[in-house]
Amino acid sequence: MFEGYEEFSDAQVKILDRYVTSAKSNVFVLRNLPEVIKGALFSRYSRSSLGLRSLLLKEFILNEETAFASISGQLIGQGGEDAVLEDQITAIKRAQNFYDRILDGYGDDSIGELGGAHLAVENVSMLAAKMIEDCRIGGSPLEKSTRYIYFDQKVHGEYLFLREPILMTSAFRDLYVDTCNHLFETYSKLIPPLTELMEKKFPREHEVSKVAYTAALRAKVLDCLRGLLPASALTNMGVFGNGRFFETLIQKLNAATLSEMQDIGRKAFQELSKVIPSFVRRADAGHKYQKTFTDYQEQMQGELKELAGKYAGSISSMKGPGVRLLSYDSKSPAKVAAALLFANSGAGLWELQEHCLSLSEEDLNQILDAASNYRENRRHKSPRALEHAVFTFEIVADFGIYRDLQRHRMLTQERQIFSCDLGFFVPQEVKDTEMEASYCLAMESAKKAFDTIAAEFPEEAQYVVPMAYNMHWYFHVNLRALQWLCELRSAPAGHPTYRYIAQELAKQVCQVLPCFERFFKFVDYEGYELGRLGQEIRVLEKLQTRDLNE
Repeated sequence: MFEGYEEFSDAQVKILDRYVTSAKSNVFVLRNLPEVIKGALFSRYSRSSLGLRSLLLKEFILNEETAFASISGQLIGQGGEDAVLEDQITAIKRAQNFYDRILDGYGDDSIGELGGAHLAVENVSMLAAKMIEDCRIGGSPLEKSTRYIYFDQKVHGEYLFLREPILMTSAFRDLYVDTCNHLFETYSKLIPPLTELMEKKFPREHEVSKVAYTAALRAKVLDCLRGLLPASALTNMGVFGNGRFFETLIQKLNAATLSEMQDIGRKAFQELSKVIPSFVRRADAGHKYQKTFTDYQEQMQGELKELAGKYAGSISSMKGPGVRLLSYDSKSPAKVAAALLFANSGAGLWELQEHCLSLSEEDLNQILDAASNYRENRRHKSPRALEHAVFTFEIVADFGIYRDLQRHRMLTQERQIFSCDLGFFVPQEVKDTEMEASYCLAMESAKKAFDTIAAEFPEEAQYVVPMAYNMHWYFHVNLRALQWLCELRSAPAGHPTYRYIAQELAKQVCQVLPCFERFFKFVDYEGYELGRLGQEIRVLEKLQTRDLNE
């Protein structure tokens, strides 16, 4: 096998060494190149007979039109400290026509996946974070944790929640601010007594380190009290995504009805245009694609709201929190078995499905066992054949649970508007204590505020909804993705409320299709009082072992 059929002079190798990890191997990684150059390079690469390194040299580094030296911020071919010729942003703008011409020339939206960026989004509401995370494919978000971070800090004497501009200029300004302050004050006030109660209920055992115990105790307390935080609570996010993801995200934010989303979309476009301008240009507010997308969203959503009022207004809903399995295919075990056999046979998929439908239970189980018997932990992901079984679940649970489970990307999900209409969750640790009255008073005050504001501003009223209130959504998910979700989210370290949902999803599938139980063998059905403690101990032990070895 050829390692690399291209040969480069010593001078060329010296240049290439700055931008590729190997000038000789046939497998190498690009480095020290801005996203606009990497994206254009790969898109050009797909229609060139040259190797990537030759293409980089001939059509980019030595091509004046690319402004390569300016964009990469380096003097080509000179030793010592590289000099910055000019600001990269200016250079990218100067060479924009070249990059746009390459990217447009291939007419494929997937070209937008050839460059990416890391976007930080700070001091945005939890409501905005959910909209950003709802754009699932091509992006990887990470959000500030309510488990490890106290949310009772003040800046300039004020709690950190969004002062929603519409509400702040309305007659509901004081009601909104006072309600959010009340929720934060209750959250802050209950931390010390709940911590004291948890210390008495779960005293530290002698062999458990104080650091691990304190971390687990804090996680337990904050898990219990996070329900008091309103959707307006400010959070921080780190988002890595490719250009296609960011273009779609910004277009959705621009077309949103809430002003916070529009503001985030505008700022994200402005900042991403400095590093991947060619990939997000169609999300410019003035671009024809953005304008038509916004019109499409407004017209579609407007008509659907009217039709929902006409056809769905009198239809009842789930009466309380829970999980409901709505649909599944009774033939899916045979379909999964057929898909498992397909790659190792010469038969047609339809013929295999028909054959597997005729197999005995024992024979079918033998095929399914082959895909499950050798899994040793949840990170041993099952074959894609499991994607031939699909389920639809309807869920009513608190906003905090949704906040955790919504981040799973490989499924179809949709939610209804946040409200205070479906009741709220009271942690078991708070029930029947002196803290319960304060907790429930804050929840009831939030509902009164929500009902008042929602009469005029139903979307803006979402910001005052505390995380403990129940909401309504659905999952449409295949067996492979469900296996991952249930095994991950049922782990002892997880929040007890979403652990219950994960356990229930698996149970309901196993009830209707018992032969699929083998695929959920790492679902943890146990209950754990101080569930995070084991994880904290393991983390601490790893750190101590590493310190000893260094």
